[in-house]
Amino acid sequence: MSEVGVALEVDGAADKTLGSNKIHFSKEVKQVIDKVLKTDDPMDATDFNTVDYINQLFPNEQSLVGIDETIQRMQCEVSLIDDNIRAVVRGQTNTGQDGQLALCEAQKVISSLYSHIIDVKARAERTEEMVKEITRDIKQLDCAKRNLTSAITTLNHLHMLVGGIESLNKLIERRSYGEILNPLQAITEVNQHFQQYSDIEEIKNLSQSVDKIQVTLAQQITEDFKEAFAAKPSAQHHRLGLNQLSDACKVMSVLDPKVKKDLLKWFIAQQLEEYMHLFHENQDIAWLDKIDKRYAWLKRHLLDFEDKYGAVFPLDWEVSERITVEFCRQTREQLAKIMAKRTNEIDVRLLLFAINKTQAFEQLLSKRFTGVTLGGTVAEQTRVLTDLNIADANAAPGIVIFHDQIGQCFKVHLDIYIRSIDRNLSELMEKFVEMSKEPYKFAEAKTTVYPSSGDLFVFYKKCMVQCNQLSNEQPMYDLALVFKKYLREYASKVLEGSTPKLITPTTSIGKSVSLLTRDMQNLSTAAGQVFHNFLKEGDIQRFGRDDLVRICCVLTTAEYCLETVQQLEDKLKEKVTSAYVNKIDMSEEKDVFHRIISNCIQLLVQDLEAGCEPSLQAMAKVQWQQISNVGDQSAFISNICSNFKQTVPIIRDTLASSRKYFTQFCHKFVAAFIPKFINVLYKCKLTLSDGSNNVLGCEQLLLDTHSLKTALLDLPSVGSSVNRKAPTSYTKVVVKDMTRAEMIIKVVMTPVQPPAHFTQQVLKLLPDITIAEYQKILDMKAVKRVDQLQLIDLFKHTASAAAVSGLMEVTREESDAPAASIQVIPDVQIANIEADTSNSNSLATGAAGESTTPATPVTAAATSTPKRAFIFSVGSFTGSADKNADGSSQTGIRKLESLLKKRFP
Repeated sequence: MSEVGVALEVDGAADKTLGSNKIHFSKEVKQVIDKVLKTDDPMDATDFNTVDYINQLFPNEQSLVGIDETIQRMQCEVSLIDDNIRAVVRGQTNTGQDGQLALCEAQKVISSLYSHIIDVKARAERTEEMVKEITRDIKQLDCAKRNLTSAITTLNHLHMLVGGIESLNKLIERRSYGEILNPLQAITEVNQHFQQYSDIEEIKNLSQSVDKIQVTLAQQITEDFKEAFAAKPSAQHHRLGLNQLSDACKVMSVLDPKVKKDLLKWFIAQQLEEYMHLFHENQDIAWLDKIDKRYAWLKRHLLDFEDKYGAVFPLDWEVSERITVEFCRQTREQLAKIMAKRTNEIDVRLLLFAINKTQAFEQLLSKRFTGVTLGGTVAEQTRVLTDLNIADANAAPGIVIFHDQIGQCFKVHLDIYIRSIDRNLSELMEKFVEMSKEPYKFAEAKTTVYPSSGDLFVFYKKCMVQCNQLSNEQPMYDLALVFKKYLREYASKVLEGSTPKLITPTTSIGKSVSLLTRDMQNLSTAAGQVFHNFLKEGDIQRFGRDDLVRICCVLTTAEYCLETVQQLEDKLKEKVTSAYVNKIDMSEEKDVFHRIISNCIQLLVQDLEAGCEPSLQAMAKVQWQQISNVGDQSAFISNICSNFKQTVPIIRDTLASSRKYFTQFCHKFVAAFIPKFINVLYKCKLTLSDGSNNVLGCEQLLLDTHSLKTALLDLPSVGSSVNRKAPTSYTKVVVKDMTRAEMIIKVVMTPVQPPAHFTQQVLKLLPDITIAEYQKILDMKAVKRVDQLQLIDLFKHTASAAAVSGLMEVTREESDAPAASIQVIPDVQIANIEADTSNSNSLATGAAGESTTPATPVTAAATSTPKRAFIFSVGSFTGSADKNADGSSQTGIRKLESLLKKRFP
C-alpha cells in the first residue's frame, strides 16, 4: 500500500507540472459544455483529483486484486478515445478548402442583394412623387373646407351674441332670473370664443356689453337680496319671492366668484347680527358660566334658517356651514377679549366647564358639517392629526376640521389649570406624609410598596389624560414640570422622611471629648475610653424588625417609582407635540430614586455590620497564643452566624419581589465586612513567648475563618426552607477574599527561619501582598523591629527579582507569540488559582484537627506561577507591546515601574 501511495504522489506531481499547459475555460463556458455534453463520468468533473479517484477505486489492499483488469479497461477506453480523435482530425483536413468556397458564394449573393435593394429604393422614390401629385388638389380642398366651417361658426356665434345681449337686457328688466340662466351661460361661453378677436372694434363693443350685463346682474341681485331680507321693505322696490331668490342664486353662481363671496359675507353678517347684540361683552349672558347659551342659540338659529331659507341657496354654497364657521370665529374673538379683561374672575372649575362645553359643541359641529368651507388641505389635516396624536383620520374626522375652532382662546389661560393641579398635588403630598408616619403593616397590605405611590401615579395618569384633551402643547410640558416637582417631593418627604435612622451617640462622644480635655496627663487612657464608649454606644444602635421592614418597603417603593417614572416619561413624550419631546427629561428624578435605593441598601448593610461588630471585638480579645486544643468553631463565629440568621431572613422575605436588590445587599455586605475581618485578623497574636508559633491557635483561627467563609457563602439562603444557590458573582467574591484571609493565617504558620524560604512562601501564598500588609503579618508573628527591617529588605529584593524575572518571561512569550494569541489574565483569577490550590490542603488538616507542618505543601499549579501571578496582579497585558525606535519593548519597563510604585510607595 505504501508503494501505491508513492506512485500516487508522483502522479500528482506530474499533474501539477502539466497543469500549466491546460486550457482553462470560464465558468459560463463550462456550464454550457456541461449542458451539451452531459456525462456522469467523474473524470469529466472540473475538480477531478487523480489521487482521490485512485483511492476510491482501491480503498484497501484487498481491492488491488483487480488492478490488472482496471488498467486493461482504461487502456481500452484510451485507445477508443484516440481513434475518435484521429477520425475527427482526418475529417477536418478539407475544412479550409470548403470554407473558402462558401465565402466566395456568400460574396456573390451579397452583391446581388445590394443591386436589388438599390432598385427597390428608386421605385419607392418615384411612387412618392406620384402620390404627392395626386393629393395636392385634395389638400387645397380640405383647407378651404376648414376655413368655410370656421367662418360659418363665427357668424353663428356672432348672431347668438348680438341676439343674446338684447334678450338678456329685457329679461333683466323683468327680473326673470329663471330664464336668464341658460342664455347667460351661452353668451358667456361665446364671449370667451371672441376674446381672440378683441382688436376688432365691433367685437370689443359686444364684449363690453356682456361685461356690463354681468355687473348689472350682480348689483341687481345683491339689491334684491338685501331688500328681501330687510326688516322693513321699501315702497320703491318689490320684494322677491323665495323661488325667484333661488333662481337668482343660480345666476349668481355663473357670475364672478367675488360677487358670490361678497353676497355671502353680507348675508352671514346679517344672520349673526342678533347673536352679536345678545352676547355683547357688556351682557351678563356673555360670561363663561353661560357659554352653553351661545351654542344653544346657534342650534336654534340654524334650524330656523334651514327651515325658512334652506331651499333658496344651492347645496354647494354650504351656507349653514359658513354661518357656523363665522359664528366660531366671532365667538373665539369675543371670549378671548372678555377673558383678557376678567382674568381674575376665572377659576379652574369655570375654565374646565367652558372647555368641556366647547369641546362637546365642536364635536357636534364635526358630525354635522364636512368642513369644506374651512379650506383645509390634506397636508394640513395630516399635520393636525399628528399634533393631536390621532392615528386614524376616519376614527375622528370632525376633530381634524373643527378642533380648537373656538377652544383655541382657552389655551392662553390653561396656566390656571396647571396651578390647580399643583395645589391638588401639594395637598395630596401632605396626606401622603401623614400616612408615612403611621406604622406600615405590609403583611396586611400584602405588598411592600407604599399604596401612596400607586395613588400618586394614578392621579398623574388622570391629569395627563385630562390635559391631553385640553392641549398637548405648552400646558402638557408645564404639567410635566409639575410632575417632576412632586416626584422629588415624594422622594424626599415620604420615602426619605419615613426611612428609619440610627441615633448618633453625640452625648456620649461629647462626654468623652470633655474627658480628653480634662485629663491631659493620661491622654492614652482617655482616648481609649472615648473609643470604647463609642463602640459601646454603637453596639446598642441597631434597627428593630419593624425598622428593617420599613427600610425594605422604602426600597421596593423607590424601585416601583423608578420603573413607573420611566413609563411616565415615555407616555408624556408620546402625548406631547414634537416641539416639546426633547425637553421632557426625568433623568434627575430617576437618579433620586436610585439614590434612595442605594441608601436603603447601605442602611441594611450597616445594621448587619453593627450586629457583627461585638463578635469582631471578641475575636481580637482572644488569647490565641494560649489555646491548647482545637475544638468546634469559636463563640464569636457562632454569634456572627446567629446575627445572620436573625437579620437576613427578614430582609430577604421583605425583598422577595426585588431579588436583584437583595443580591446587591449581600454583595455590599461582604465587600465591607471581609476587609474588617481581615483587619481584626491582623490584630490576633499567634506567637508564644519563646517566639515560636502556637500551631493549635493557628489551626483554631483557620477553622473559624473557614466556618465564617461557609457562613458567608450560605448568607443569601440562611434560614430559608428553600435552598437556593447563591449567585456566581457573589460566590467568587466571598471565595477570593476569604481565601486571602486563610492564606494570611498560613503565612503566619510558616517559620521565619530561614528568611529566604519564608519570603518565598509569602509571595507564593499572597502574590499581591503590599509592604504594609507584610509588616502586619510580621507583627502577628511578634517579630522584633530590628529583625523586621531585615526581612522587609529581603522581601523587597525578592519581590523585585520575581518581578523582573516574570516580566522577562512574559516579554519573551510576547516576542515569540503573535499579538492576537496573548491573553489577558486578571489578578483576581491568579489570586483565586493560588488561593484555591493552597487552600485545599489547609482546610483538610484544619477541619480534622490535625497538626499542620510549618511548610505547607502546595500544588504544582501554585508553585509554577508565583512570579507570573505577582506581575499580573499589577495589571493586565493588552496583547501588543509598545516599541522604541530601536525596536525594544517598553511594556516590561512600564509594568515593573508600576509594580514597584505599588509595592514600595
